Amino acid sequence: MAKSRSRNAAAQKKNLWAQLKPGPQNYTPLSPITFLPRAAEIYPERIAVIHGSRRYTNAQFYERSRRLASALAKRGVKRGDVVSAMLPNTPPMLEAHYGVPALGAVLNTINTRLDADTVAYILEHGQAKVLLADRVFSAVIGPALAKLKNKPLVVDVDDPLYTGPGQRHGAIEYEAFLRSGDARFEFMLPRAETDPIALNYTSGTTGRPKGVVYHHRGTYLEAVGNVLAWGMPAHPVYLWTVPLFHCNGWGFGWSVTAMGGTHVCLRAVDPAVIYPMLVEHGVTHMGGAPTVLTILSQAPEEQKRRFPQKVHVMTGGSPPPAKVIRAMEELGFQVLHIYGMTELLGPSTFCAPQDAWNALPLEARAQEMARQGVRYQVVEAQIVGDPKSCKPLPKDGTSMGEILIRGNTVMLGYLKDPKSTRETFRGGWMHTGDLAVWHPSNYVEIKDRKKDIIISGGENISS
Repeated sequence: MAKSRSRNAAAQKKNLWAQLKPGPQNYTPLSPITFLPRAAEIYPERIAVIHGSRRYTNAQFYERSRRLASALAKRGVKRGDVVSAMLPNTPPMLEAHYGVPALGAVLNTINTRLDADTVAYILEHGQAKVLLADRVFSAVIGPALAKLKNKPLVVDVDDPLYTGPGQRHGAIEYEAFLRSGDARFEFMLPRAETDPIALNYTSGTTGRPKGVVYHHRGTYLEAVGNVLAWGMPAHPVYLWTVPLFHCNGWGFGWSVTAMGGTHVCLRAVDPAVIYPMLVEHGVTHMGGAPTVLTILSQAPEEQKRRFPQKVHVMTGGSPPPAKVIRAMEELGFQVLHIYGMTELLGPSTFCAPQDAWNALPLEARAQEMARQGVRYQVVEAQIVGDPKSCKPLPKDGTSMGEILIRGNTVMLGYLKDPKSTRETFRGGWMHTGDLAVWHPSNYVEIKDRKKDIIISGGENISS
């Protein structure tokens, strides 16, 4: 009898939580596309997008994205299909980040600095069904399309802010394409939060680029991680100096909208254009490689403007030099150093500022800021470890190992390349290929790279 009661008690304890199951009342797949409907619901009349003289409210941004999703669906684009975009940082590129995944399709943003052969390879490898193409890239897009047996539907973007050369390659222009869509189209959540949302290609000077697959859950958490790491307030005003083709603009196309903010579009990095924008639009946040910071700090004095607000600048790719930090701070910018890569969905590590650094001389402070830093709040684990055993090395600032990362903001894998995926994920870690030391403060600092890296126009290109 006693044994029977004991078994019953054990069974009851074992089944204590068994009746509690997730359902629609407490579980929906995470996806960053949900940020836009929320912004449109809560802040419908706030300006969401600025491009030249054009202004779109959150409600209009949402409507245009819904029309895009609907228009794509009417052309036969289905869940899992790839829609490519070769666009500068303009409203159509932002709309694609919501409208394409809103019908379950996968957004492939193409590096606008690539040659025709590489663009053709990406379109073919990703099996793109549609290509959104800005006229400025006509000289590359035309030859790229000529190389393809199965050509995607081309939707031309003829931006009124661009008056230079370039022909159209499609049968329909973007605004007409939007008008063919239904403004009442309902955003579709992914069936599973690990469904693909984006396809981004690495850029190599030798060999073919790899297709890096992003998932809804990861991009949602990456967007949230940006907000947490940077301490972004409500209604930030973000200037698009980071290319939206680069890791989906480091995830800020979703982060800014999550905070009910404003996207200020920028076709090209030009200090003569940027400084007036900082003043006119009250820009609070922007990003870019140290080369972008150098361009701004070394601009002719007649181009520079004084602005009353503090402008936060996120920079990555290489440590910002002390003289650049000084120049940027004197101009009214506050610099945050981050580290990430395409396979990590953008930034995953940031040089979290410490109060004690404020008392340090500039050179000493720059030395601290040059470190890649600590993991994002949404990253499960980051170590400097032995590349073979994946065991952590001492936090002594001298033992050299590889930066290994695991967590929800790691890619799903490489498209059609299981061998490279297995190699990159060996030992249950994402192998970054970056060699670093681990300081007693937990901050990592890159000392070398297993692959040579060329930085071109602020973009890291593996050689």
